Amino acid sequence: MTEQATGAHHPQPRARNGGPSPASVEHVTGAQSLVRSLEEVGADTVFGIPGGAILPAYDPMMDSTRVRHILVRHEQGAGHAAEGYAQATGKVGVCMATSGPGATNLVTPIADAHMDSVPMVAITGQVASKAIGTDAFQEADICGITMPITKHNFLVTKAEDIPRTIAEAFHIASTGRPGPVLVDIAKDALQAETTFSWPPTHDLPGYRPVTKPHAKQIREAAKLITQARRPVLYVGGGVLKAGATAELKVLAELTGAPVTTTLMALGAFPDSHPLHVGMPGMHGSVTAVTALQKADLIVALGARFDDRVTGKLDSFAPYAKIVHADIDPAEIGKNRTADVPIVGDAREVLADLVQAVQSEHTEGHVGEAARTGYSAWWQDLNRWRETYPLGYDQPGDGTLSPQQVIQRIGQLAPDDTIYAAGVGQHQMWAAHFIEYEKPATWLNSGGAGTMGYAVPAAMGAKAGQPDRTVWAIDGDGCFQMTNQELTTCALNNIPIKVAIINNGALGMVRQWQTLFYNQRYSNTVLHSGQDTAEGPSGGTRVPDFVKLSEAMGCVAMRCESPDELDAVIAKANAINDRPVVVDFIVHEDAQVWPMVAAGTSNDEVMAALGVRPDFGDGADD
Repeated sequence: MTEQATGAHHPQPRARNGGPSPASVEHVTGAQSLVRSLEEVGADTVFGIPGGAILPAYDPMMDSTRVRHILVRHEQGAGHAAEGYAQATGKVGVCMATSGPGATNLVTPIADAHMDSVPMVAITGQVASKAIGTDAFQEADICGITMPITKHNFLVTKAEDIPRTIAEAFHIASTGRPGPVLVDIAKDALQAETTFSWPPTHDLPGYRPVTKPHAKQIREAAKLITQARRPVLYVGGGVLKAGATAELKVLAELTGAPVTTTLMALGAFPDSHPLHVGMPGMHGSVTAVTALQKADLIVALGARFDDRVTGKLDSFAPYAKIVHADIDPAEIGKNRTADVPIVGDAREVLADLVQAVQSEHTEGHVGEAARTGYSAWWQDLNRWRETYPLGYDQPGDGTLSPQQVIQRIGQLAPDDTIYAAGVGQHQMWAAHFIEYEKPATWLNSGGAGTMGYAVPAAMGAKAGQPDRTVWAIDGDGCFQMTNQELTTCALNNIPIKVAIINNGALGMVRQWQTLFYNQRYSNTVLHSGQDTAEGPSGGTRVPDFVKLSEAMGCVAMRCESPDELDAVIAKANAINDRPVVVDFIVHEDAQVWPMVAAGTSNDEVMAALGVRPDFGDGADD
């Protein structure tokens, strides 16, 4: 296991090294020990499906008053629900499945959690220990399968190891760079008699996370910030994971530097703040993309220089020195060499940077640009912001604009609404046209780009935050992958709201086919009939999402006209006793702009089709 850093703010299991002797020892089965362990680490919700190998664990779960089990319709839904729960609450999400296909159905959400650093513990049943390796019925080497996509995983074959393993799994998942941990438990270990005592003693040699950044590196970073002429704070999801949004705001306002928040960091810095220049990347705002390209200093905080942000890597930010702060030392220098590498927890890094920058000001070691609040830099940034704002055109045929639908959902939703998006065009429009002012209000699959994420993730978020409104912004393609979890929502009093942005196609793939494949729409049409110049022919959409959603116990509506839009959204917001699904029939040719084509330089950003911004040479002086 690689050494990673940890932060004291992360939720910790109640186990501790060398703690006092437990007051009593209970005689239990391994399965009872598992449930007791989950109770002790503070797990209050488990998403899962029983099956043969995990079945022993389900019997004692019936008797638990502290752990709620939510029976999902597919294990993938359990995993994404655990992710949504974790991202919305800050706690470790828990999912459970049986051996073989039950376990392998968790692979996608485990990979998703790994890419997006989501704290999750996946518990799987395994065939009896003596049958492991014999190709027994429903056997799969899930530890081997998930080794590249978990932070760590365990195979438990002895009942007495269950409490310690669960305690360690939660500790590993929630500390350092958060991530998924798999605990695979043999059926005979669940059935065996054992004793239970708490707390267990951790046994994790080599896992010695470090949170405190090196003071010398902090001082070097502060010097670069106060001497830079065109700095940018490049903020990634690590700032949210660290609970460091308040410290980020202090540093930004102290320096006056522009802030750009990645797709995984939306809500880490208020969208409405004058220092915020938008989201960077392939579909980022022109100002954010160009700010990074023209910067002479990039302060990367909990970000990993992902290819969707950098574009063609060797042409990314050619003028910039790099300060890279991350809790995972493996990320620093992986894609872009750092001039000042800082390993540490983002909250501690930011707090120390604030003090160091203040010291530079006190000692008078501040460059002219910093003394003037980077006024020349902001002249350029504001010119780009005014010239190339985010926007969209209304369809000329009177149909619904998907951007308008999403924007109005954001404007009409209650305060503190949580938004979970699927993957594709609607994801980018939700990132652009809903304002995110607070952390833990935006959930999406960033690194893996998993279609089908939205509905189960929204379900998990609502289970963890029952008093907050949760909207899933989904596409008609994504929705058809995991919509069965609406049944789970209906039966478990989890009243999420789902907006289906229904353009009858796999929209983002269709956009690429329009731009790069001569409008040859191979296998992207989702409705019956074929595309014509006037739109989809045949007039029939299969499935009928309204009927389908009603059959799963939801209130369902369809909206096809801009005149109906606000009333339909208001009606959806007013229903809070059942899940609500709204089928928004939108124009199929709407596209996501701005855009940097895959494999090209961010210098080639297009504000719209055929519109290449002219930035002049002011920032290059």
